[in-house]
Amino acid sequence: MTATEQHIEKELVPILEQVSDPEIPVLSIMDMGVVRSAIIENNEAKIQITPTYSGCPAMDVIGDDIKKALLDAGYQSQVELILSPAWTTDWITPRGRKALEDYGIAAPLDPISDKAVLLEDQRIVKCTICGSQNTKLVSQFGSTACKALFKCDDCQEPFDYFKCLK
Repeated sequence: MTATEQHIEKELVPILEQVSDPEIPVLSIMDMGVVRSAIIENNEAKIQITPTYSGCPAMDVIGDDIKKALLDAGYQSQVELILSPAWTTDWITPRGRKALEDYGIAAPLDPISDKAVLLEDQRIVKCTICGSQNTKLVSQFGSTACKALFKCDDCQEPFDYFKCLK
């Protein structure tokens, strides 16, 4: 299995899509791309998940939420945390990126643009409220370590930007 390949049995998809990211409740763990495999062996669901970053405090909650959702659907389960390959923001689905924006969190840019925004004060992150790119970095860290805090100079509203991880 390569970094972008997943083996997820179709019957488990609707169950896993009901499990939300506890830090961004509008995103499912499927949209975040943290589910790397989900198979059924001997009527037991075996799920592998990858944290968005090493030490992510949400992984225990996600593991418990997966087990509960599967149990509610009639499956015993095992959830395994895998660290390699490391999660990347490329794994966020297009639906997940839209949900981030709709929720008020700017979706991650590509790595070069991300560095330009975070280190060179370039104004290319779109405000999630008015759509302006007249935005500026306020803090390297937003509501969680994987986000940065921005402010729009047009509408004056603060918003989070999900940092690019590759």
